[in-house]
Amino acid sequence: MSGIRTLATAGRVLRQLSHDPRSIALMLVAPSLLVGLFAWLFSDQDGVFDQFGGAILALFPFVVMFLITSITTLRERRGGTLERLMTTPLGKPDFIIGYGLAFGLMATLQAIVTVTFAVLVCGLDVDGPVWQLGLVAVVDAVLGTALGLLASAFARTEFQAVQFMPVLVFPQIILGGLFMPRDQMPDVLHAISDWLPLSYAIDAVNAVAAGDDGWDLWRPVLIVGAFAVGSLVLASLTLRRRTP
Repeated sequence: MSGIRTLATAGRVLRQLSHDPRSIALMLVAPSLLVGLFAWLFSDQDGVFDQFGGAILALFPFVVMFLITSITTLRERRGGTLERLMTTPLGKPDFIIGYGLAFGLMATLQAIVTVTFAVLVCGLDVDGPVWQLGLVAVVDAVLGTALGLLASAFARTEFQAVQFMPVLVFPQIILGGLFMPRDQMPDVLHAISDWLPLSYAIDAVNAVAAGDDGWDLWRPVLIVGAFAVGSLVLASLTLRRRTP
């Protein structure tokens, strides 16, 4: 893997995104609009948004980055761009890490916008520092990016990429602790949730909301980061040059 080629790939992706305002709007604005809609829905019920708003911040950026990354990467492969790039010294790790850096930057901007909107506009109140909430949101959005890159390696069409949502995303939403604390789930479901990265993202957000620090916060953050790195490695190993 070459650092120069990786950065060149990231720069190319960012230049392409700069000419696609709809994708930029979806990444930067859509999560905030969804958070605002959720806050508005429970505006007459004191404390509900503060209770669930943090977990929602872990959910929406994750989903949006998963969709954008998987579809964009698949489109490059179906269009033959990846096959042409593979005839150059560019390697699969350069491609995947470059994409990860580009969309990771967008994920960071998305998290800053979404957390700022949730705290300043929607009035989300957390006991922990806001920067910790932003950090968790960034790591979670990067996880969505990594899983999107991994899903794109197995999908043949954009529709198939979206179909990975019920396989990779929906179970994590249901079992992640958003609707029910994980320690109150049936034993089998609790055991399954321990292997789902979004569970730890929600745990980290809940730790910030409760003002917890130390291992209660950083353990789930590190686990989510490890899942993201593992997904990127697996994506680079399974990436195909083109879609049959």
